[in-house]
Amino acid sequence: MLTRVLFALVLTCGMATAAYAEDAKVLAVGITDHEVTQEEAEKGAALPVPRFNTPAIAHVLAADLKKGDTVEVALFNEDKSLLHNTQTLSEDQARLLLQAGKRGVPAGGWPEGNYSA
Repeated sequence: MLTRVLFALVLTCGMATAAYAEDAKVLAVGITDHEVTQEEAEKGAALPVPRFNTPAIAHVLAADLKKGDTVEVALFNEDKSLLHNTQTLSEDQARLLLQAGKRGVPAGGWPEGNYSA
């Protein structure tokens, strides 16, 4: 009988803890030609890609973040980091949109290459 009670107690406590301990999730990540709003990122629709003469902004929408988590987003050309942004959370946050990039165009346009976030 005691074994059943202990098993039920462990099962109940374990399920209660699991309900509160969600892992952080990346909901959206990409590169576009403008600053993204949270609503745009949440919709998940295709956004316009940057061109030679447009801004380029990398973005990430993350969810279920806890105090102390660090979120980072970077704009890369090939393997070279061009711009990045990092934020460490001072409190739990349900969702966070973080962006890194240029609102303008570099002199002479963006260098050729494969860009990624």
